[in-house]
Amino acid sequence: MASQQEQLEAWSGRLLQALELEGTPVDVSAVLDLAAAAAHSVVRPAAPLTTFIVGYAAGLAAGSGQADDGVAMRSAMAVATEQCRNAATEGDAQ
Repeated sequence: MASQQEQLEAWSGRLLQALELEGTPVDVSAVLDLAAAAAHSVVRPAAPLTTFIVGYAAGLAAGSGQADDGVAMRSAMAVATEQCRNAATEGDAQ
């Protein structure tokens, strides 16, 4: 039986193919780490919402020529990660 990581990599590849995005690099671990940060620092449903918004922002940046795919994704993920840290800190202060 395939490991969870192997299943996620296969699923990612399947989605990329179905969306005609073959060859687009996806750092599955980084996406999962961001989702975990959002779930633990905001509320659990923030995980899929955060990853969706990050992907959308990265796609807009790459599509408009502001940055290449990798830079756009890393930048969007960095902003979201920082916002998760801020949300966690704000939650501690309350």
